[in-house]
Amino acid sequence: MTPVGVQELRFALIGMTVVAPMLLMALVVGLKRTVHFGGTVAQEALVELEREITECRKCPRLVRYREEIARTKRRAYRDWTYWGRPVPAFGDPEAALVIIGLAPAAHGANRTGRMFTGDRSGDFLYAQLHRAGFANQPHSKRADDGLVLKGAMISAAVRCAPPDNKPLPVEIRNCLPYLERELELIHPRAILALGGIALNTYLDLLKRQGLIPSRAAYKFAHGASYVLPAGLPHLFAAYHPSQQNTQTGRLTPVMFARVLRQIQKFLKT
Repeated sequence: MTPVGVQELRFALIGMTVVAPMLLMALVVGLKRTVHFGGTVAQEALVELEREITECRKCPRLVRYREEIARTKRRAYRDWTYWGRPVPAFGDPEAALVIIGLAPAAHGANRTGRMFTGDRSGDFLYAQLHRAGFANQPHSKRADDGLVLKGAMISAAVRCAPPDNKPLPVEIRNCLPYLERELELIHPRAILALGGIALNTYLDLLKRQGLIPSRAAYKFAHGASYVLPAGLPHLFAAYHPSQQNTQTGRLTPVMFARVLRQIQKFLKT
């Protein structure tokens, strides 16, 4: 990696090598960083939002847990310096699709500092996004592995790893303004909610904004697709790619690929 200053980032995009100046960046730890291209107000605002998210300490239970995990570590990752902070969204700031997950995994994104990175759920998700053309590579092991999303951004209902993967309602509410601001800045055409909590979190946001009267009409089901009131993104739902789902056969690659094809078909209209 070249020194901070005039830098270039090379990546493959639609079969071509693009060399782009790294005009805006949010530095993380060491080589871990989120990069935004261009100089628009929205992209500058995303960088500022990332800073706010990574400095958040609103939820004492989550702060204690994420930092304790970062101190004790898992034996397999004892040589890692864990991220141990809230995890910001990752992906294309001009995304047509925003994917909403549940929360960072304790030894996944809480370790690596990037959504769905370093765990089995991420292995499944990024392989599928790569096959669908939303990612430049099928793997996501660490934040400096060269992964680039194209047309997609990944966010979450909660930004800190929760004990037992179960955030409390108040913790979800505390994180909701971050998701709200991301969506205001990105203006996606489609939302993919991974799991019932992610779906209900997004619907609660719309209800709070007065855009829907309730979430009763939008039940979670894998493959569900909803047309929301005019001006809102089209809403899709899928099972979360947790090991509980992928290792039991409740969610298979074929099932997830079918949902992504639905989304691609919609985005082409």
